[in-house]
Amino acid sequence: MLTELRIENFAIIDHLELHFADGLTTFTGETGAGKSIILDAIEVLLGVKADAAFIRSGADRTILEAVFRIPQRSCIEMQEILQREELLDDPDYITFGRELRKAGRNTARINGRSVNVGLLRQLGSYLVDIHGQSEHLSLLNVRSHLGLLDRYAASHELLADYRKTYKHLTEMRRELNRLRQSEQDAERRSDLLNYQIREIRSANLDDVDEDDLRQERSRLANAENLSSMAQRSLLLLDEGGEEAPDVTDALGQVVEALQSMAKIDKSQAQLTLRAEELAVNTGELARDLRDYLEGIEFNPRRLTEVEERMDLINRLKRKYGGTIEAVLAFAVRSEEELEMITHAGERIQQLEEEEARLLPELAQKALRLSISRSQAAETMSSGVEGQLADLSMNGARFQMALQHPDDTNGLPLEDGRRVAFDANGIDRVEFLIAPNPGEGFKPLVKIASGGETSRLMLALKNVLAQADQVSTLIFDEIDQGIGGRVGAVVGEKLWQLARQHQVFCITHLPQLAAYGDRHFCVHKEVATGRTTTRISALQGDDRLNELALMLGQVSDVNRVAAQEVLEQARQRRKALSAV
Repeated sequence: MLTELRIENFAIIDHLELHFADGLTTFTGETGAGKSIILDAIEVLLGVKADAAFIRSGADRTILEAVFRIPQRSCIEMQEILQREELLDDPDYITFGRELRKAGRNTARINGRSVNVGLLRQLGSYLVDIHGQSEHLSLLNVRSHLGLLDRYAASHELLADYRKTYKHLTEMRRELNRLRQSEQDAERRSDLLNYQIREIRSANLDDVDEDDLRQERSRLANAENLSSMAQRSLLLLDEGGEEAPDVTDALGQVVEALQSMAKIDKSQAQLTLRAEELAVNTGELARDLRDYLEGIEFNPRRLTEVEERMDLINRLKRKYGGTIEAVLAFAVRSEEELEMITHAGERIQQLEEEEARLLPELAQKALRLSISRSQAAETMSSGVEGQLADLSMNGARFQMALQHPDDTNGLPLEDGRRVAFDANGIDRVEFLIAPNPGEGFKPLVKIASGGETSRLMLALKNVLAQADQVSTLIFDEIDQGIGGRVGAVVGEKLWQLARQHQVFCITHLPQLAAYGDRHFCVHKEVATGRTTTRISALQGDDRLNELALMLGQVSDVNRVAAQEVLEQARQRRKALSAV
């Protein structure tokens, strides 16, 4: 449900903030006052293409914001999308925003974060359905007809059961196609897999440590330098000459001197201990250097082996993955595929037998679903025709065409036919309408008459009220081409529709406007040479005067007539509420 709307610098609107509630809200006002501009702003918020032409003259940008309460009917689907996009802030509310700029990029926002316009359209389709000049209405989308029929028929359990078997069949067919394709080039593929497996397994990579190999190569390649540096260090530590005694002997002399000093000055005994520790560590360092020197290996053959081993590993990584782990995983997958190819014939036979068993089972479930839809379609068609008769379209007929296209690879029916099927069953559904007696049925999407289309949409919406997931419905001048008597009936239908939806209606008929739970008047003001749209919530005398003006002019006679219109609407609403 739309709860708040803020418009800034959009067309002739400078600044507008509106707060809405549920029920039926009507908008009235003279032509050109800006009623449809408000509708345009909502459409832009819902992702309709927009450009700088909408920006108010003299402004550099337009800002649009709307707050919606997430409808219970589509709560799960919307929250899943918002969580996936990391946009879910409040589980009950969502904020839409658009900013149009004369210079720079236009931006779209959901809950304050920038998004692409496509996401606005996707989420907006759950929230608002608009019937107006743009013909932006889900009922004119043939792909939505089947979903509406299913919700009207309450066939979700039958559909879920069908889809469970359908999913099993499609997964099985996917594997079957893969096996058949593999069988066609099995010999060539087997040779390749065997080669790849042998190449990887013969390298014995399971216990390889690349760091150890790199360190060994470094030692072997630099053995001469390592030996020279070790010898030089050992010479300085333990093999000094006459002119330069070795470090070990020098430290021994330091220890002796400090021991003598400590005998005289016991406070310096700690220095002696430190010197003795240093002498011991130096001796251990010399022994470790001798061991290291003895272990240095001058082995060109081993160096060649290590380098060849590393080259092999790097070549396998380039071919089969960036790491040893990836190479080994590739080998495992290849072994699994080779095993599958080896036993492909047996598996293909199993899957073909399973497919032959599943197809009749799925066909039975599809038929049960189709029967449920067919029965609901008849009831729904009668309901729509009854609604159209109330709206002065007595001769109009409505029909839901359920077709089952042939497909040689489709589901087998009892009459021997094979029909196309998908995740929704075997039915292809489209709404058809014959507006006038003697005319044949035509697709709903091709009906062009504004008045007929408006009334048809209203009739469908009333019949589908329980099934329709969209919570907010907007009708722009639904009274086009109809008179006051029918206008009162349209107002009654809209009010009934508003018991289950939030409904907005732009109208020029007082008989319709009188049914509004809330009534807004849209008018223009001219100040300092600028035209600006203003909107006022009407109650009491203000509403009475507006209805009188819609009847011609504000006069005593018209005020009495307006009062009668309001009273008639009140009495009719009261009677409907009691039913």
